[in-house]
Amino acid sequence: MLRRLVVISRPVLWVNTIGTTVMGMWLAGFLWDWRVLPILIWVTLPFNLLIYGINDIFDQETDNINARKGGYEGAHISPSEVKPIWWGVLLTNLPFLAYFALTLPWQATAWMLAYALFFTFYSAPPLRLKARAYLDSFSNTDYAFPLAFVPLALGKEPIWLAVFALMAWSIAKHAYDAIQDIPQDSDTGIVTTAVHLGVKKTLMWCAFWWAISTVLFAMVNIPVAIVNLAISGYLVLKVWKNPTPKVAHDLYKHSIAFPYLAGAVAGVQLVVAITFGFYQ
Repeated sequence: MLRRLVVISRPVLWVNTIGTTVMGMWLAGFLWDWRVLPILIWVTLPFNLLIYGINDIFDQETDNINARKGGYEGAHISPSEVKPIWWGVLLTNLPFLAYFALTLPWQATAWMLAYALFFTFYSAPPLRLKARAYLDSFSNTDYAFPLAFVPLALGKEPIWLAVFALMAWSIAKHAYDAIQDIPQDSDTGIVTTAVHLGVKKTLMWCAFWWAISTVLFAMVNIPVAIVNLAISGYLVLKVWKNPTPKVAHDLYKHSIAFPYLAGAVAGVQLVVAITFGFYQ
């Protein structure tokens, strides 16, 4: 069952939690700090099982008619797996949250609790934010929360421009990735931003938020802003030329690579700057 839970947690997407956690540590000025280790462990299997396990539980209807599910893009689960997934989520996440509440500053713990709750109710009723146009995108700002709670856990002030930049980026990224699921979501009554706006207007929505993120990133780091503009522009323009969910799906692997590439550009600079004492 452990192997199955790992598959459900979508390891190819762990970069979105691990990467931001490490980045939060580096932005706080620490190349490595052992205080981050429990947080880093939490955002691997436990937290990604919370994100995607709960998502799979409440998306069984759409996933069953979605051809891209069943591989690295998401699992097909059976009704018999629902209870083990819930137990897996609870048993792997609650101990970490209790430990953080007892050992970390309350500000960091508050951000962590919000991180867990927002992702839970993205998929779960009664809020089920993923089925509410615009709220589905805005709720994905929580991907940026590690840039806030990791520095706070280390007694440092977050770089808020970086936090807000990643929030804007996440709004765009979520809507863009939802374009490929428009047919299945529409058929099952899930009104995402992409379903509500249609392909071209969703691309305009994404371009707006990616432009905002580029401006904010530029106020923190120019190379990251350039990479962000280049990759987001490529993704938007490729679908704009042939605005269909199929083309968006064909580009999904490029969308997955986006945070890896942008994160690498930011990470290399931070590691060099911290190592040689340039980063204050």
